[in-house]
Amino acid sequence: AGSKLREVFDKINNLLSGKPVQTEGQTVSVTQHPQGLEFVCYKLAEKFVRHGEGEVSFHHDSAFPIAMVLSGIWELHPRVGDIFLAHLHRRCPYAVPFYPARKEGTSMEEYQRMLGYEVYDSKVEEQDHFLKRMSGMVRLYAAIIQLRWPYGNKQGAHPHGLSYGWRWLAQMLNLEPLADVTAMLLLDFLEVCGSALVKQYGIQFWKIMFFIQKSYIPRIEAVTSSVQMGCLSRLKSFVQKCLQEKEIPSPKGILPPSFWRT
Repeated sequence: AGSKLREVFDKINNLLSGKPVQTEGQTVSVTQHPQGLEFVCYKLAEKFVRHGEGEVSFHHDSAFPIAMVLSGIWELHPRVGDIFLAHLHRRCPYAVPFYPARKEGTSMEEYQRMLGYEVYDSKVEEQDHFLKRMSGMVRLYAAIIQLRWPYGNKQGAHPHGLSYGWRWLAQMLNLEPLADVTAMLLLDFLEVCGSALVKQYGIQFWKIMFFIQKSYIPRIEAVTSSVQMGCLSRLKSFVQKCLQEKEIPSPKGILPPSFWRT
């Protein structure tokens, strides 16, 4: 409910503003310790990223309420946004976007961590689980760049707006594609914020979509094996349908104005 989301936002904002906040039966304040505010900013930003790789990866619609709160907090407390990006880029280098290269002397285990894989006792997580987490974080990022907290200062610029989405897309298409990862993340990104990007950039965005269809999808196909075609097929269908209908559908789960009356 919208009222519940406002409660969550107000509690976080009060905590970051130095006001006492009730939690789990006790009153806490960042003023209780010299590094209190820095610690809270760090842990809060980390928590938002964890929501991306956990909650959003399983329930795509949850990207929007989480992103809405973070967008508003970022506007009022830029430090949280900066640390959020640092956590996000460490956990998901594809949100930069960046494909880390293996340097001489780097162990395979360390390199897999650099790529975003979780490694425990020399065991690497399964590919499906890895892709799901990366998908959740990129979907959360794609939601953040298009949303504004409705009760904030509309006069100022978005702290990390759609221009960053345009940049992400352009940089992604300048990278050599990877099997599995590239098709999935492009589809996630376009499904979540393609509609917002086309409203902002119009014909320039359609040129990018045409480039993806004619030039970039064949390059993804060239590095994709027959057992990895699922996501690539969905990306091809999505791009083709959008170009045919000259429209990108609004993402599922986006919060309508009526949400805030609940």
